[in-house]
Amino acid sequence: MEKQPTSGISQETIIREQSPDQISRLAGFIERIGVSHTIPQDYDVKNYFLNMIRGVLVEVINVQSGRVSFLLSVKPVVTNKFGGLHGGALASVAEMVAVDCARTVVGKEKELFLGELSNSYLSSAPRDSEVLVDASIVRSGRNLTVVAVEFRMKESDKLVYTSRATFYNMPVASL
Repeated sequence: MEKQPTSGISQETIIREQSPDQISRLAGFIERIGVSHTIPQDYDVKNYFLNMIRGVLVEVINVQSGRVSFLLSVKPVVTNKFGGLHGGALASVAEMVAVDCARTVVGKEKELFLGELSNSYLSSAPRDSEVLVDASIVRSGRNLTVVAVEFRMKESDKLVYTSRATFYNMPVASL
């Protein structure tokens, strides 16, 4: 038996009460935002976005124990409608850089679990600009690693974003 909403009005009744114009506009909206499309097979693979970031947007400058530096190119594909670096793209880059930095101290044998990622959007990095990304370990212990990430404009050295990531270090199982 189909469960009815608490108001006693079924979903079918709500849909029937909508005008054809409203239904047409909703269908158009769904089509425009791409929800009705299937994901192309080329993009429906594990770590596609991460690999795209590493291969297209980010270039390694320096790797030391507890410290990494990257150059981020703000390409049109990762900008928002205002022409600045999209916040979601920034968060993805921040997480990737923080993981890479934590790995320089923790190593590859321990599994890292992201417990918290905090981003501060101080300004905007415009389209086709370059941003220097520096990450460093704030604290690293047996169970916890904290990484700070700074994003500065390459041209002016202006601080545009900061991030802080907390990782839980999962111990290696001893069998």
